[in-house]
Amino acid sequence: MQILNDTDGMLLALEWAAKGMYTTAPNPRIGCVIVKGNVVIGAGHTQPAGQAHAEIEALRDASERGNDVRGATAYVTLEPCNHHGRTPPCSDALVRAGLGRVVAAMEDPNPLVAGQGLAKLAQAGIDVACGVMADAAYEMNIGFFSRMRRGLPWVRLKSAASLDGMTALYNGHSQWITGPQARADGHAWRARACVILTGIGTVKADDPQLNVRAVATGRQPRRVIVDSNLDIDLDAKVLAGSPSWIVAAGEHAHNASKAAALRAAGHDVLNLPNAAGKVDLAALMRELGRRAINEVHVEAGAKLNGSLIREGCVDELLVYLAPSLIGEAQGMFALGPLTSLEQRQRLAFHSVKQVGEDLRILARFIHSF
Repeated sequence: MQILNDTDGMLLALEWAAKGMYTTAPNPRIGCVIVKGNVVIGAGHTQPAGQAHAEIEALRDASERGNDVRGATAYVTLEPCNHHGRTPPCSDALVRAGLGRVVAAMEDPNPLVAGQGLAKLAQAGIDVACGVMADAAYEMNIGFFSRMRRGLPWVRLKSAASLDGMTALYNGHSQWITGPQARADGHAWRARACVILTGIGTVKADDPQLNVRAVATGRQPRRVIVDSNLDIDLDAKVLAGSPSWIVAAGEHAHNASKAAALRAAGHDVLNLPNAAGKVDLAALMRELGRRAINEVHVEAGAKLNGSLIREGCVDELLVYLAPSLIGEAQGMFALGPLTSLEQRQRLAFHSVKQVGEDLRILARFIHSF
């Protein structure tokens, strides 16, 4: 493949970054390609946490192919790191390799980097450029940027509904409102998240697994269950497999034994009460950010959905609309009646796409921009 300009190089680097979509967290998804004489001589993407970053993978790939990287151009979807974490700085490796030019899509928002990686490359005499396809690179790592800049994960609330906005009949029957292609697409969004969050109402009503099944992934997101009174059944399917985080509103005498049993089974019980004796959802998001969670995928009922939205905890909606009408039934968000249109929640459409027979809408709350 010939790389004729910086856009070509960064497009290919973004393709490589996408190979780590489900595996790099809490690190960002980064791709790197090394080009010499308009030809790709090395490429790689960031491996799971603690393993090699994209730049090291690309240098290794070039070496294994017998290619000389001296004087070559490296295209990387985020500024090379300049600090010792679990791995040494990538900026040092690029300097030692003798690269002639490094093009980054964006500066790293991590305060431990924040331009220092590019500065080190420039000080070593390497030609540096930044800002090529920055929007696409940001979207690839929107959760990482959110956590670095706000201390909060990026929260995506998913819902599937009929065209008149109903998610289930009043008797609870909802399988299936949307088609198989939309359901598989929803699993891809699950897979890219660090956690899948739901409420005790959904667990009791549906006994869901809340794992990724429709796409191939070597990492299952952790499950987070909002359960103020620890009403969860110890045999609930959501507790099977990997440990979950159950979020309660304080340990009381009636649930102390339940909390002990959950912890004994390997689950973590977090107590985050608000003044009303419910789970403090804003505090939960701060705690998830502290635990290095980049993206939260919410699949919950109308009540928890409404609470999350009212408390400003949701950044975007992922809504699948089926071409059908159900009539009076269960809605997507319990937000309560408004007295003025000025009270409405304002969003902006980010993307609209047909998936199978259904429509997928990604809409972002104005406050998240």
